[in-house]
This record gives sequence, C-alpha cells and structure tokens, in this order.
Amino acid sequence: MTTSLDSADIGRIQRLIPHRYPFLLVDKVVDMDGIASARGIKNVTMNEPHFQGHFPAKPIMPGVTIVEAMAQTAAVMVGAALEMEDKHLLVYFMSIEGCKFRRMVVPGDVLELKVSTTRGKPGGKVWRFHGEASVGDELACEADFTAMMDLPKE
Repeated sequence: MTTSLDSADIGRIQRLIPHRYPFLLVDKVVDMDGIASARGIKNVTMNEPHFQGHFPAKPIMPGVTIVEAMAQTAAVMVGAALEMEDKHLLVYFMSIEGCKFRRMVVPGDVLELKVSTTRGKPGGKVWRFHGEASVGDELACEADFTAMMDLPKE
C-alpha cells in the first residue's frame, strides 16, 4: 500500500496561515504526512528586507527568521491536516528550546525546513515540534518549539 503525501504551494499556504510579505518565510511545503511531519522550502533571495541591515556588507539570514520559517512550516502542516483553509488559523509561539545555529544562511541558498510533531492532536491547542533547517547536506539550525493553535470557533 502506498501513501500519498500532501503538499502546499504558495497559494494554499496563504489560505492556511495569515503571514504575508515581508514575513511569509516559506515558499512551499511538501511531503506532509498528516500531522506527523513535513518539509518546507524557502528560497533565500537578496531582495528580502532584513538583508538591508543584517548585514549590508555580508548578508546573513537572521536566526530568528529561520526558526520562524520552521514554525510556519509546522503551522501549514497542521492547518492542512485539519482542513483549515480559509478559516483564519492563528499560531503563537509559546517556547523555543535547544535552539542551535550551525551554518550561516545567505542569499542564493535553498533552505529545507524539516518539522515533526512531538506532541499535539487534532482539536488540541498546544503543540510541540522538532525542526531542522538545512542547506544541502549542511544543518543550519535545529530547535524544539511549542506553539498554541488558535482554532476558530465553528
């Protein structure tokens, strides 16, 4: 038996989470396995506003935006699994733990964001995830994070 994994292009992402430019930090989410795991893709480009000041002579993607990109990937995964398109799902950070940065992320990189659910269930408000962000075979960041899903009332 084969399992078909779900995906979300930029149009579907915008139907699932409220983030927009300049703070929408994931371009597509693929390999979504229900609420278990997913892989986000972020194409890092020089025209992103944070590179104007971080740093003008040596542009580096801020670490907090890498963690945010992992969280947005997790929110898309959960939102898709729970069929939350166009339902105004909001997600709030509650904690970030064990966050480590291993490699700089720069314009031209393709950031791969692997997330997996370590705690959470449909209908639950508090979810915990493990995320890893990589460029090619190099780990750039890893973190465990907890988020509250503000599910709309039916």
